[in-house]
Amino acid sequence: MCRSIKTLRPPVLPEEATEEDIRAAALQYVRKVSGFRAPAAHNREAFDQAVDAVAEATAELLAGLEIRGQAARRTG
Repeated sequence: MCRSIKTLRPPVLPEEATEEDIRAAALQYVRKVSGFRAPAAHNREAFDQAVDAVAEATAELLAGLEIRGQAARRTG
């Protein structure tokens, strides 16, 4: 149904994950969990809200991780 979600943190990803990388991973996650590749119109709002929430949580997670002794990147 959908491809695997790739790791978005260094050193696996050589550079910081972009918003596009994070959004693509969030979309793949929501597709997998919901079982919908593209939701019907009556489910679109809930689907899109879930993608937004997962993308936000992913960005927060990545910003807060400490990688091999590097200080956490704080945003906001």
